[in-house]
Amino acid sequence: MQRREFLKTGAGALALAALAPHVLAEAGNPSAAAAVKRPLKRGIMWATVGVKGTVLEKMKAIKEAGFDGVEMMSHMDADEVLRARDATGLLIPSVCGRDHWGKPLTHPDPKVRAEGVEALKQTLRDAKRYGASSVLLVPGVVSKEVAYNEAYERSQAEIRKALPLAQELGVSIAIENVWNHFLLSPLEAARYVDEFNSPAVGWQFDVGNILNYGWPEQWIRILGPRIKVIHIKEFSRKRRDNEGLWKGFEVKLLEGDNNWPAVMKAVDEIGYRGWAITEQGGGDSPEGLKDLVVRLDKILAA
Repeated sequence: MQRREFLKTGAGALALAALAPHVLAEAGNPSAAAAVKRPLKRGIMWATVGVKGTVLEKMKAIKEAGFDGVEMMSHMDADEVLRARDATGLLIPSVCGRDHWGKPLTHPDPKVRAEGVEALKQTLRDAKRYGASSVLLVPGVVSKEVAYNEAYERSQAEIRKALPLAQELGVSIAIENVWNHFLLSPLEAARYVDEFNSPAVGWQFDVGNILNYGWPEQWIRILGPRIKVIHIKEFSRKRRDNEGLWKGFEVKLLEGDNNWPAVMKAVDEIGYRGWAITEQGGGDSPEGLKDLVVRLDKILAA
């Protein structure tokens, strides 16, 4: 299916209703189509929610927009988060670490690395309280000061210090592919996870981040069951080339270079049945949040 056709809603949807309910769902109702085709839960990353208000007010807006859950940040007021979660009925599938960029596990200073490990442990504890099954971790950064092999060795050594707690709590550490000059191929990413030899370490796959240097459907097939959570995000290579690297993210879902039918086909092939969490701009208003849900539903129905 071509992207242009994918974005269209079938004009004859009402006529198809006489044939079968699921035909109508797939032709004219993205939400119903998503439910028919694949039972993925719809979430949004807390840091992308720009609606003003308290935690409860923001969660109400997320719920009213149609999301099933929200990926929270670590080191928040846990009691406030829990009250808002229970009041809205939203689920919290994942918690994103607050300090993995500022206190990377690959830092040359062992004191900074130790602080990073403690931050990871707190993220795991937060996730346990919220009922989340995994935490999002940026494992480190390769830089002029930190060589690739040093980042590899240091990050694994530091993650292993938090692994017993992850196993005790029953919360997975999910490594995310980000623009950190590290773990740049799916084969290496799979090897990195496998070397922990623990089901408590997996991958949080970000679809949009890969488009700058690869094809997400290839990564999904190679990472396979290592994937704990999927981030749904868009990226435009054209905007990157014409306006600058980071401008590539400034497009709406379905308006970038992701081949969503191919991505979702790969998701089906690996048997993934978890969360599809948007990490996408546009959630600055109730209307923006609802638009994200509509676009996410079309992706999940591809």
